[in-house]
Amino acid sequence: MPALRTAVALAGLMCLASVMATLAQPQVSVTTPRTPGIQLDAAIPSRFGDWQVDAPQAVQVVNPQTQQVLDKLYAQVLARTYVHANGYRVMLSVAYGSDQRGALQAHKPEVCYVAQGFNLLQSDASDIPTAYGQIFGRRMTARLGPRFEPVTYWFTFGDQAVRSRLERRIAEVRLSVTGQIPDGLLFRVSSIDNDTARAYAEQDRFVNDLLAAVTPSDRRRLTGLKSAR
Repeated sequence: MPALRTAVALAGLMCLASVMATLAQPQVSVTTPRTPGIQLDAAIPSRFGDWQVDAPQAVQVVNPQTQQVLDKLYAQVLARTYVHANGYRVMLSVAYGSDQRGALQAHKPEVCYVAQGFNLLQSDASDIPTAYGQIFGRRMTARLGPRFEPVTYWFTFGDQAVRSRLERRIAEVRLSVTGQIPDGLLFRVSSIDNDTARAYAEQDRFVNDLLAAVTPSDRRRLTGLKSAR
């Protein structure tokens, strides 16, 4: 019974949040200024710490609908492979959209990977440790033939990182009542590595080195952490 009451309460909160978001949706004209976004190419350096961009590689989209989805959801998409001085490679993908209301919401990596032929093996909520605080993110693993890929990602909605539909709806309501249109950013790093523990450790090192190299303003945009100054 306690579990049932909890489920009913959560469902009620989600319904309430949905109704409030609809009622409070701001009517913003094209001339209304929005919260400053982020220019991914300028914000994220090609070299920082012991990392640098690897030789350019073609980005192949297996599912022909994937690029259409990206074009619809995001105004900017940045995809790079970085190599550490020790030879370890981390793939970075960041997508930014200025309007993430309603249907224009993040395309989850679990969906994207499966759409491109991967088998999703595991996906769990995870707090990503940084020098500026814990980022509410997720870890997942996926396989395509011999390619085993551990993935770390998070999604920012407005000015905070969100991990669930309920968290997103609550954030949407909070921003809507103040007349703001929520933007969103999907930050993902991954490695082709059969050693999951090593992959996550290297990804955490990459994330921390990157955050230390960007401006405080861009750091907050990338992480959703108000403490990331």
